[in-house]
Amino acid sequence: MTPTGLIDVHAHFVTDAYADAARSAGIEHPDGMPGWPTWSVEQHLDLMDGAGIATSYLSVSSPGVHFGDDRAARALAREVNEFAARVRAAHPHRFGQFASLPLPDVEGALTEAAHALDVLGADGVAVETNHHGLYLGDPRLEPLWDALDRRGALVFVHPTSPPHADAVDLGRPRPMLEFLFDTARAASDLLLRGVLARHPRIRWVLTHGGGALPLLADRIDLFRAVTGGDGPGAVEQLGRLWYDMAGTPFPRQIPALDAAFGTERLLYGSDYCWTPAEAARAQIASVDAAAPPSATDTWRDLTTRNAHRLFAA
Repeated sequence: MTPTGLIDVHAHFVTDAYADAARSAGIEHPDGMPGWPTWSVEQHLDLMDGAGIATSYLSVSSPGVHFGDDRAARALAREVNEFAARVRAAHPHRFGQFASLPLPDVEGALTEAAHALDVLGADGVAVETNHHGLYLGDPRLEPLWDALDRRGALVFVHPTSPPHADAVDLGRPRPMLEFLFDTARAASDLLLRGVLARHPRIRWVLTHGGGALPLLADRIDLFRAVTGGDGPGAVEQLGRLWYDMAGTPFPRQIPALDAAFGTERLLYGSDYCWTPAEAARAQIASVDAAAPPSATDTWRDLTTRNAHRLFAA
């Protein structure tokens, strides 16, 4: 049998102009990583063809597009979004797009979200777990969530370094640990500030199996008596979000996610090109080799079926 083609919701691109803009802002080692990866459409398609990935949804990874100046961030967001739209137009069955927003500039983000969704036809928008310390539950972001909720938009939440990361990363690359903690921190902020309850039509996608969230959901519920929060319990609300399996899904991450929230909203993610092609292929091999989720499904079948439901909503 021909394996089911994966739908990759966590795929990145890096252009020379984008990397140059980041370097000009002093970002030579993004999030403590050794440097910037290279990317091309041809390299990405080569990985997809060899690994059995049918479609990849492209987004800009951390550190995003805002390097301290609102006007420059708006221009850079427009540039990378129009680039990704051209890639998708040239390969309409192979690539989708989650558009970058110039947060924490809320006015600029509202303008760019409308342009990306209405003019470019983007499949959703991408935000970071925090934007220069502005977390996603902050009341200043309510106009953006209101607009995206009215649209029933997809919001892809990518992790980034927390504020004062140098004080906690112990000199190690932040994607190793801090990204996973910041995903849990951002999700808990959305929950405890009532954003999830107020904006039920937004389709939130969290990365890396929710990071540390599956292990903390019960503890968040325990503390809601002190912290408050609208709507049902934490596990129920967090179980309504979507999660990708980028990173190290097996043997432990996805079983932990399954125990907390189930796999009805589990999606595939490669994290290419920040994850090198060789590592992305090894991750797919681990997915294909893992014990299947049921007697009738493979992880490819399950995640691809879930992705079709996500994008049909």
